[in-house]
Parts: sequence; structure tokens; C-alpha cells
Amino acid sequence: MHAHLIPNQGRLRRARRSSTLTAIEPSWVFALKSLLHPTVAVLSLLGCLLFWHETLYGPYFLVAVLTFIASAHFLDVLELHRKPSGYFSLLALMDIVLRWMVVIGFIWALLHLSKLSDRFQLHVLASWALVTPLFLWLGENLAMLLLTRSNLNTASLRKAVIVGLTEPGLRLEQQLNRNPSLRIQVEGYFEDRHSDRLPVEGQSRILGRPSELSAFVRQNKINVAYVTLPMTQHSRVLDMLEALRDSTVSIYFVPNLFVFDLVQARFDVLGGIPVVAVCESPFYGASSIAKRLSDILIAGALLIACAPLLALIALGVRLSSPGPVVFKQLRYGLDGRDILIYKFRSMTVTEDGATEYRQVTQDDARVTRFGAFIRKLSLDELPQLFNVLEGTLSMVGPRPHAIAVNEQYRKLISGYMIRHKVKPGITGWAQVNGYRGGDDLESMRKRVEYDMEYLRHWSLALDLSIMLRTAGIFWRDKKAY
Repeated sequence: MHAHLIPNQGRLRRARRSSTLTAIEPSWVFALKSLLHPTVAVLSLLGCLLFWHETLYGPYFLVAVLTFIASAHFLDVLELHRKPSGYFSLLALMDIVLRWMVVIGFIWALLHLSKLSDRFQLHVLASWALVTPLFLWLGENLAMLLLTRSNLNTASLRKAVIVGLTEPGLRLEQQLNRNPSLRIQVEGYFEDRHSDRLPVEGQSRILGRPSELSAFVRQNKINVAYVTLPMTQHSRVLDMLEALRDSTVSIYFVPNLFVFDLVQARFDVLGGIPVVAVCESPFYGASSIAKRLSDILIAGALLIACAPLLALIALGVRLSSPGPVVFKQLRYGLDGRDILIYKFRSMTVTEDGATEYRQVTQDDARVTRFGAFIRKLSLDELPQLFNVLEGTLSMVGPRPHAIAVNEQYRKLISGYMIRHKVKPGITGWAQVNGYRGGDDLESMRKRVEYDMEYLRHWSLALDLSIMLRTAGIFWRDKKAY
């Protein structure tokens, strides 16, 4: 990993919510993570009904059922390995608010389409919609405090060993240590390769050779064994598995996927056949719906708020120079498909960027006086809110480049086109980290690296953080001209 990304990776990882459950966890933790959000949301509704002296029977029971289902899908499972310093994180509260807005939008749409919305008291639903995010946030923090107290009891920890002192094995131990809810304690490693072939980290914790594993498991009451040996050593692996049949240890095989540049890696099963996603979009299932709804809500609200400003800019463009008010430029969108990007015209030319593209420079003669003003404040980008509503752009994502630029750099930068696994955005993680402009190879490499980090660690809270940082950058960006 490149050094210039390291300071930002921590923020990215903290912003990302856990999106998976694992059967490795104790059943009560599994249930807590699965049911906390939908249960709290329904209890919040019950509390509001009691406060306003309304009954649960009838139409409100339907809202409770819809709330449980929608919360389970859109609010995600509870993340239980945040550090104490993050318990009362404002970013976590923002994430809850955004996801709760999606839930409310979903329920309102169903009630409106079924023509049941007039059977509810507005003040009841409004108060419920406002207070529930706070209860969800408090519920998360109480659950984490409960887990912290339970972790002080080490008697119920499950003992584990890792076969193979490998990079996947070391990473696995780190993840087990970071997730106290798993209740697993790694005793050490089994390895028989020479120390020259092993990473220095962990050598002092080698417990023996793989051939000695079966006896060690029985004598030390080991509960779990993780096998991280490469499959090229399949005969040794099979012999070891055969020896472990004489025990009750749970056995997991850990494939070495870290040789790939993983983007949203996940496992799935197709007709009983296990498959591994090595490079995939973060937007699938409920995440895709949440992303799209948040785009529509935010872009729609901004267009309504900025309507007078849009009219004034359009008038300024029309009066400042001949030509169209809005021009369209070809870019690559989702999956590399051609899309048209809308912008206020700020130049005397309207290049479509399909065959060649010349980056705008300081004091560029093609930029009009009024165009220089709106470019300085990035007001020329406002029509792209219509792109968001039509679904060709997102509020946040990798910035789209002109087709000619894409064709140039896809040949020079490995993995360049992976950034098109998601919709491009009006702003992005690269832009708020100082890589808004620059058409040289090194600047483009860094921009692509930040785009890849965004794909790996996406969350609605991260999107909101990027939008807030973008608003501040607009007023002091020295690269806008």
C-alpha cells in the first residue's frame, strides 16, 4: 500500500459498517447483531403510540411490520468491534440518520401507493421518525458496552490454532483480535518450514509442526483450527485433516486471496457451489437501494434549494457569450457505458471529449470571464444534479473523465477501469484529498488509488462526510480555474 494513503485509511475503515454476520459468533451475539435495529425501531414506534394515546391495532400494526422488515434490510447488522473512542461517534449517528431516512422513505411510499396514508395521525409518525435515530444510536452504544463487560469473562473463550504461518494466517489473527464478539483466542501457529521462509512476525508463537497438531488439539482442548496452507500442498493438508478426524475440533480452510487487489471481496453460493467475488461493486441488494434513494433525496433537495441560483447562472451564461447555456460532454459511466454529463457552459468551445481533450489551464483563453467565476466556485457543475436524478451520476463516486482521457490512461495505469464498477460522482474521495485537477500520469495514479479505496470502504456515512468536506473545499480550492 502506498504511503500517502495510510493516514486516510483509518478514517475510511472507521466509516465502514459491518455488513455480515458469522455463525462463528455465540448465538446471543448473533441475535443481538441481527435484531437490535429492527427491534429498537419497532419499540420506538410503540413508545410514540403510548405517548400519543394511540393503539397498535389496525394500520399501525402494518407500519410496525414494515418497520421491522425494512430496518433489518436497510439499517445493516450491528458492528460490535468499534473501539471505545468511537462509541459516541458523530459519524455513526450520521450513518444511522441516513439509513433511517431510507427506511422512512420506503414505508411512506408503500403507505402512499396503497392509499392508507390518510389513516394515520401525522404527529405520531413525525415524532416517531424524528426520535428513532437517537434511540438506535443509544441502543448501539448500550449493546457495545454490554459486549465490553462480557469480554472481561475469559472463561468462555474458544481456543484456536492456525496451521501455517502465512500472510492470510497473520491477517486472520488480527481480525479475530479486533472482533471480541467472536470469543476466540488464538493460541499460536503450527509450521514446519524453515524460518528463512517465514515472516518474522509470529515465529516466536510456533507451537509445533503440522504433524503434531492432532495430539496438541486433544491435549489442550482446542476448539477451532484454521488451515492457511496453500492448496499446492494438498497432500499434506489431506493427511492433516484425516488425523484431525480423531477430535471434535472445528476446521476452517482460509484461502490466500490477498495475492489479488481485492475490491469488495465476498463469498456466495450458487446451487451449492461456493464462489468468491474478488472484484465487485459495493452496491448490491439493500446497499444499491439505499445509495439510489439517498442520491434522489439529496439531489432533489439541492435542486429545489438552488433553483433561483440556477436561473441566475443560466442568465449569466446566456448574456456573457454566444452559445448554449448547458453543454453536454461524453464520459464513461457505470460499467464503462457512454453517458452525457451536463454542465453550465464556461468556455467559448464545447468539446465533447470523445476523441481528444485538452485540460483547462490557468488563464486559459477558452474560458469566458463569467465562466472563470462559476468555475472558481464549481457552480458550473450544478446541472449534474439532473444527471443524478436520471441515474447516470451519483452524488459521490469516482469523478468521470472525458472518453479521450479514459482511453489514454487505461493503457498506462493497471486496474484503471475498475473505478467504473460504480456510477461516477459529482464529487469523490480523491477530490476531497487534494486530487481534483491535474492531468499528468502521477496525479492520475493517485486519483485512481483513492477511487479504489472508496470502492473498498464505501458507506453512506462516508458519502455524507465527503459531501460535507466538498462544500468546504469549494470556497478555497486553488486548482479550480
